Amino acid sequence: MRIVLGLLPALLLAGCNSAERREPIQAPPPPSAVLPAPPRAPAAALGPVLDGSGACTDPVPGTAAAIETGIGECDLVRLKGRPPTDVLVGEGRSGREVQVLYTEPGAKELYFFVNNRLDRIVR
Repeated sequence: MRIVLGLLPALLLAGCNSAERREPIQAPPPPSAVLPAPPRAPAAALGPVLDGSGACTDPVPGTAAAIETGIGECDLVRLKGRPPTDVLVGEGRSGREVQVLYTEPGAKELYFFVNNRLDRIVR
């Protein structure tokens, strides 16, 4: 009987040291304060746009008569009458973002487009 009673504490402690351990339950992360980005317009819905080399992807209908806010990327090239010096095409929070650089005699002009619409000009 003494042997059995002597083994009882050892058997009870053996259950505490089992190889199967449970991970503590973690609370879910707090909701993010960042608002979801607005939906992006598909490239096909933007109309003719410039590629990285400065060429238009489709024929330009030629509706713009002057370089002003709101014209399309290819309208700018058509109105300028020559290809741009450099074009940078990327994706931003608002969707497609394009920077078009023209080096003019004595100055540089940088045109910023968002989703194929002229947003601002830096001279």
